[in-house]
Amino acid sequence: MSRRRITDFRGKTCVVTGAASGIGRAVAIRLAGEGARMVLTDRDAAGLETVAQACRDEGAPVLVSEVLDITEHEAVTAFGEAVVAAHGAPEAIFHVAGNSAWGRPDLLEHRVWRSMVEVNLMGTIHVIEAFVPAMMAARRPSALVMVSSAAGLLGLPWHAAYSAAKFGIRGIAEVLRFDLAPYGIGVHLVCPGGVDTPLVETVEIAGVDRSNPEVAKTVDQFRRHAVTPEVAARKTIEGVRKGRYIVYTSPDIRLGFAAQKFAPPLYMLAMRFLGRRITKAGEGILS
Repeated sequence: MSRRRITDFRGKTCVVTGAASGIGRAVAIRLAGEGARMVLTDRDAAGLETVAQACRDEGAPVLVSEVLDITEHEAVTAFGEAVVAAHGAPEAIFHVAGNSAWGRPDLLEHRVWRSMVEVNLMGTIHVIEAFVPAMMAARRPSALVMVSSAAGLLGLPWHAAYSAAKFGIRGIAEVLRFDLAPYGIGVHLVCPGGVDTPLVETVEIAGVDRSNPEVAKTVDQFRRHAVTPEVAARKTIEGVRKGRYIVYTSPDIRLGFAAQKFAPPLYMLAMRFLGRRITKAGEGILS
């Protein structure tokens, strides 16, 4: 089983999905600053052009910058084929694109469950299908980086639909880290906790009126706890460079996962406490 890994991104072709904002944008700009050759995609055309220019300002070549919806299998396949045909198999995939929605199970609509799976899980599968076979054939040190979540490790209250997809990504990563190792491809599962991205302002919470002042108060509390996208990007890239399988962007998630494995009673107490706290807060903001 190969232990080769990328330690220097200079001159490496790096694909970043979800590049227009948040962690994806910060990852793209940081890689550009390290001299990577950038392939960028997002469904936000204006944001994508902005980050592409930011990468150029860092002195990095932007090989491709294309608007893409990762839920569209044929479009993602065509995108991958075009990139590989023009520039060869990429050395790194940073798959960041995704969305989020939360809520009590009695309030979650079917469309929310389906959206979480289609965007977060099937979108990940589409990206894997589009690039990983070519990376396997290249047989050189490469990296497949997939962003899961703390909700892909822990039983966070009100996250059932989101966790359905994020635990799915974790399952894929757990298998692929062994399947792809003989081909020189390192698999890295990024599990962020709180990150202050634009998603904070847009995340759908079932039954909650976003105009409620209590929502703004809760968002402010979250932001005081969250790390910046730049911190998350730095930790992500450092994790890849050091060959880590699970990459944490904040220590609380590492602690929570350790408690789940080694101190189950403590983990259960923590989840129950968090559940009561979220339920109490939710009662005040449900519309």
